[in-house]
Amino acid sequence: MSAPLAGSLVDQAVRRIRDHIRDCDLKVGDTLPGEGQFAADLGVSRAVMREAFGALAALRVIDVGNGRKARVGAMDGSVMASSIDHAVATAQITTGEVWDVRRTLELRTAALAAENRSDADARTIADHARQMALIGDDLDQLIGHDIAFHQAIAQAGGNALFHQIVRSFEQLMRIAVPTAWRTRETLDQREAVFNVHRNLAGAIADRDAGAAEDLMAAHFDTSISDIFRAEPKVRDGGRLIRR
Repeated sequence: MSAPLAGSLVDQAVRRIRDHIRDCDLKVGDTLPGEGQFAADLGVSRAVMREAFGALAALRVIDVGNGRKARVGAMDGSVMASSIDHAVATAQITTGEVWDVRRTLELRTAALAAENRSDADARTIADHARQMALIGDDLDQLIGHDIAFHQAIAQAGGNALFHQIVRSFEQLMRIAVPTAWRTRETLDQREAVFNVHRNLAGAIADRDAGAAEDLMAAHFDTSISDIFRAEPKVRDGGRLIRR
């Protein structure tokens, strides 16, 4: 018999569900016992188990749907995204710190993409770069393709964790990218951004990891400079604050 667990009944229930997934070697999509079975095994109420299931569903550890048993959930970058967004909003970290982490990660994803990409990956990355230049003044679509461009590079690298972490930056990109874009007032400035994306896509297609990493570094250095000189913004401890 296992030793008693510390913490609230819900905390204990959460840990037991996690232990069950690990001990039974369950994989994504595998079903879990119902709330009633867990409640009986642990000697707690179904209400406790319902709350534990809800907590794990919110974290995407399990997938709970109406009318069916809970299943083991897939890794989801949206959970990290929520935590990062909260940390920035409450001044626990700065936008500059987030961008520093993102730059470090994306240099690596660019190199990995060049080394590991499939032909389909290369076409997807190049298409997003091409679409950015064709969009014109539709900022929402441009941002969408820019975000998809970076996520496609991370996915092409073959490291699922890198892909999910890059996905977690999406909400901040939807704030920061328009801010940077508004500083690019001339056609030459905008064309320079499009060229970097096209050249980066080309380096990945050519499997040139060194060039891909260098181009990603140059892209980030320019973008970060644009973000932090952009208007309208106010600086509060290094954070980018929307008015």
